[in-house]
Amino acid sequence: MKKIGEYTARGKVTEADTTAGNPQQIPLFDGRFDTAYRVVEFVIWSSSYDSSSNPDAIGKLSKNKTGTTSESNFMNAEDDNQIAWAAINGSIANAESNFTLVDPDNLIVEDLYVYARTPGTNTNGLNYFVRMEKYEISDWQGALSMARERAGQ
Repeated sequence: MKKIGEYTARGKVTEADTTAGNPQQIPLFDGRFDTAYRVVEFVIWSSSYDSSSNPDAIGKLSKNKTGTTSESNFMNAEDDNQIAWAAINGSIANAESNFTLVDPDNLIVEDLYVYARTPGTNTNGLNYFVRMEKYEISDWQGALSMARERAGQ
């Protein structure tokens, strides 16, 4: 694999979108099977800090749109399509209570999906930031990665 660039994505996703089966899509597929992305950083933070909302939140990145949205199984390390997880307790300034984990073996040929869960009444959404590296790969690596993505659906 040869690194050929870097890419960042940022935006906002709501729990309502997630639970309705419409996570935030980050389109990456360029129609080629010899390029892929590797997530190296995933950060989340609440977009609402008023007294009527709870700024606590959890989020995940998945390589498919059919990821689990239920509260009891939202973060599932057994799901090969989930590649990054993050949680925040209170505010971005509370760094000691933040959690983030990115599977270093991830490889994305097609698209990426951001899921969010927040307790209480936070309807304003969850901000996210994703930093990726773009790689040139062989066609067989791309085909293998796509087959693995589909096997988890």
